[in-house]
Amino acid sequence: MTLPQLVHKYAFLLSLLAFFLTAASSASAAAATQLSLNPTTLRFGEVVVGKSETLPLTVINKGTYGLTISTITASSGYRTSHPALPLTLAPGASLSVNVTFSPTTIGADAGAVVINRTTSFAVHGSGVAYTSLIPNPSSIAFGSIQNGSTARSYITLTNGKSGNTTISSVAQAGPGFSVQELALPMTLTPGQSVTFRVLFSPQTSGSVTGVVHFMNPKNSILAWVPLSGTGTSSGQLSLSPSSASFGNVTVGSTASQTGRLTAGGASVTITSASSSSSEFALSGISLPTTLAAGQSVSYSVVFTPQSSGTASATLSFASNASNATESLTGTGVSVVQHTVSLNWDPSTSQVNGYNVYRGSTAGGPYAKLNSSPDPNTAYSDGTVASAHTYYYVTTAVNSSGQESSYSNQVQVSIP
Repeated sequence: MTLPQLVHKYAFLLSLLAFFLTAASSASAAAATQLSLNPTTLRFGEVVVGKSETLPLTVINKGTYGLTISTITASSGYRTSHPALPLTLAPGASLSVNVTFSPTTIGADAGAVVINRTTSFAVHGSGVAYTSLIPNPSSIAFGSIQNGSTARSYITLTNGKSGNTTISSVAQAGPGFSVQELALPMTLTPGQSVTFRVLFSPQTSGSVTGVVHFMNPKNSILAWVPLSGTGTSSGQLSLSPSSASFGNVTVGSTASQTGRLTAGGASVTITSASSSSSEFALSGISLPTTLAAGQSVSYSVVFTPQSSGTASATLSFASNASNATESLTGTGVSVVQHTVSLNWDPSTSQVNGYNVYRGSTAGGPYAKLNSSPDPNTAYSDGTVASAHTYYYVTTAVNSSGQESSYSNQVQVSIP
């Protein structure tokens, strides 16, 4: 082969090699831009030498084709834990990685976590002999909270240094989490504490994680508290029946009817109940109470009319779901007082008075109504009841206390 031919051959090979290197570089760059990291930076703040703190990292494939994760490496002082590699992330899929900072010396330690040797993100931490701020609790799990509701928890921060510690700002991450009652900036003297509230108000269903960081004036993390919670769909409270009629009830008497409350979709907490009229009272249920989804509880409504006439009211149950109401009606009826008036002819003999007797069956037995002989020839009996029949007789009593036989019987029917 001649020298010009050799030069031409090697020139071709070098061009081919440059092509592959350029293609590989382009592929690496494309893979790097295809990955999305959440968060883009991890800040561990102060960690006591000899101890460890772990933060989560999410690696997301935001591209339109599958991406293979071959390696995940970390700088000295940091380590990662994740599923076995290599693995391929489908478009839109994510990979959870835990990054742990374990300082061995006192001082700031900035490093990086590198994915596929192309994508890196910064990690920051500082090894200390003791932490500036000690949080209690060290983490908060709010559990399941209905969407639109708010759960509250408290955090106490204590200055663990021998000198003053200044908290200048708070950085919170995670949807639905917020901090209240912490006026910043503030300086804590050695051993001094401050307590404040952390709120979780989910707006959508599903598990949520977050973290609250406490920063010093140099924007370094003094302490942090992981947060977690789950938003659940709102429940519905149904009531059956939606209305109740008590009919006619004698004034001063009572009548009752039952109802049932049922939770649907999710658990419901019934906090209180109220009636718009004192004549209708709720009983048979203790509030507040929480019903699991599908669970029911019964109650009673007692109607005690105070006067004659139609009465109405609305019974309302307040809850963390939509409120439930029942319409109530009833009629108070006054007692009709019946009286039996008796009259008889005077005795032809000399008498001291008369006794009046009453029975519930014809021919007796009879019970005496007056306590002593009555000189009058008339008597009113106001102790009779509707829909009853009574039988009356009288006797004459002389001055010696002798009593005559019964008079003729009189029958009286009360309507």
